[in-house]
Amino acid sequence: MNILIIGGGGREHAIGWKLNQSPQVNTIYFAPGNGGTSQIGKNIDLTEIGDLVTFAKNNDIGLTVVGPEVPLAQGIVDTFHRHGLRIFGPSKMAARLETSKAWAVEFMQRHQIPCPESYIFSDVEKAKEHIKDSSWSSFVIKADGLAAGKGVVLASSKVKATKAVESMMISKAFGDAGGKILIQEKLVGYEVSIIAVADGKTAVKMVPSQDHKRAYDGDRGPNTGGMGAYAPVGKADAAFLKSVDETILEPLMNGMREEGYPYVGAIYPGIMVTKNGPKVLEFNARFGDPETQPQLMLLESDLLEILEACVEGTLSSELVQFKSGATMCVILASKGYPGPYKTGSVIHGLDTISNLDIQIFHAGTRKVGDDIVTDGGRVLAVTSYGSTLQEARDHVYSAIGTDGVYFDEMEFRKDIAWQGLTNTRNKK
Repeated sequence: MNILIIGGGGREHAIGWKLNQSPQVNTIYFAPGNGGTSQIGKNIDLTEIGDLVTFAKNNDIGLTVVGPEVPLAQGIVDTFHRHGLRIFGPSKMAARLETSKAWAVEFMQRHQIPCPESYIFSDVEKAKEHIKDSSWSSFVIKADGLAAGKGVVLASSKVKATKAVESMMISKAFGDAGGKILIQEKLVGYEVSIIAVADGKTAVKMVPSQDHKRAYDGDRGPNTGGMGAYAPVGKADAAFLKSVDETILEPLMNGMREEGYPYVGAIYPGIMVTKNGPKVLEFNARFGDPETQPQLMLLESDLLEILEACVEGTLSSELVQFKSGATMCVILASKGYPGPYKTGSVIHGLDTISNLDIQIFHAGTRKVGDDIVTDGGRVLAVTSYGSTLQEARDHVYSAIGTDGVYFDEMEFRKDIAWQGLTNTRNKK
């Protein structure tokens, strides 16, 4: 079977890497792909949905997999379905769980899915008045629309919350995404990424992971698209995962079906575990990035069989099996990310990694002659497997630097998985 993967990040490289292990897969095409995906498949320079439909028809594509959120928001799944093409991902209406945080909150309220206390505003003065009159001391301000994972501001005072509102709604820091905003209570607890695959009726969880959104060590600095992740999360025990099924995933799947938008694809509720149980911070209508990289390194099952079962409506938990051990991923970023950064730096050491427990997934890269150069903010996702989380950590950091992979003005967090390692040590 020929496969088409939409996207060009580390997530899409990881999906292609795992699909390439299936004996049923012939050629994998990436649109547009990156410097790494060209080593396991063929990159095609197409972005328009109509052109992708034509390509899929002309190249005998058996399944298309959508990685990022923008094509989902544009309705790529609906268009492929109209042309009789198989595609993994939610419809445009179902993807509103991510494309409109306001709609998602109202959906959760309708179906009693636990989430933060939330207020929605389209008027900047009313939003500011709400903050002024609030009894809260801390706030979470969110742009309603898509903002590449960066449209969230944690404000520790009313003054900072008001400035965040003005930045989004007046200065348009996130463009049209901030035309409508959410003001939410700041929850206390720890975050877990629960990513599941769904066939419209059933959702089956991947191994739980934890992302690191802040740019700098110690969870400091601005929000990013993600600077690293690890899996599994030790705190996410069987009782917690059962609670997620009963209070979040099952009401989600039932609610979407009842409202006429059965959910097919990857669904990713970012969850805060509070003293009152898990609460959904927000939904992503896709696999996470960088969570997908460590999750797929733990996946024992054939990914193609899982995705086909989702598309055909035959998904079962028996199809989704993971091996023991732990994985973690560290993002190598261009200096300045998530702000302005330069591109074009030659990446060194990609051919020096001989440890089979280490995979380097490309994100912001491209090939120039015989060189692979930087072409984005998040450049590489160095991902490793170990029998323990500490072993996985030792592997991944040993592969970074002048004795491994590096490029000029490279930045990365040196404390990925610190919470998981702290919890492990505390149990001894």
